[in-house]
Amino acid sequence: MGERRSYRRESEESRREALVLAALELLAEGGPAAATVRSIADRAGVTPGLIRHYFAGKDDLTRAAYRHFMDGMTAISVAAMTAGPDDARARLSRFIVSSLRPPVMDALRLSLWSAFLQLIRGNPEMRAIHRQTYHGYRDVLEALIAALDRPGTDATRCRADAIACNGVIDGLWMEGAALPEDFSGDQLEQIGLRAVGAILGVELPIPERNQP
Repeated sequence: MGERRSYRRESEESRREALVLAALELLAEGGPAAATVRSIADRAGVTPGLIRHYFAGKDDLTRAAYRHFMDGMTAISVAAMTAGPDDARARLSRFIVSSLRPPVMDALRLSLWSAFLQLIRGNPEMRAIHRQTYHGYRDVLEALIAALDRPGTDATRCRADAIACNGVIDGLWMEGAALPEDFSGDQLEQIGLRAVGAILGVELPIPERNQP
C-alpha cells in the first residue's frame, strides 16, 4: 500500500507539471490570449475538466506557471554557482554569467516574461508572486555579495548593491535575449562582470566558456 501511494503522488505531480509546461509553451507562442483552458488541455493531452482537479481554474494555473518559470531561471543560475571552486568571487561570477547565457538568456524566455508582465499589472496575486521570485533572486545575489567580505560594508549596503547589480543583469538579459545577433561570443557576460565588479569595487574573474 505504501508503494502505491508514493506512485500516485509522483503521477499527480508529473501531470500537474505537464499542465504548467503546456501553459508556458502557449504563453510563449501567443501570449495570454493563446493560453485558454482548452488549448492548455490539448497541448498537455488531457481533457479540460482535468485542469480543475489540479488547479482552482485558469488563473491558478497561470500563477503556478509564472512561479515555475521564475524559480526555474534562478535555479539554473544557483546550480551554475555551486558547480566550481568554492571561492566567493568565482561563485558570484558563475552566477552572473549563467544569467547572461542560454538557457536563461533565451528569446522564448523573454517572450514569456513579457507575456507575464501583462498579467502582473492590476493583479495582486501575480504581483505577490513577482515580488517573491524577485526577492528570491535578489537574496541569492545579496548573499554572494556579502560573502565577498568587503571592508566597511554592512547589510544595508549589501542589499543596495544587490538591487543595483540585479538591475544591470536584468537589462543585459533583456537586450541579449531580444537582439542576440548584436552581441558576439561572451561579450555580454564580460560586460556584466565588469559592471557588477565596478559597483562592488572588486575584480570578478571570467569563467571559462566550458564551465557551467
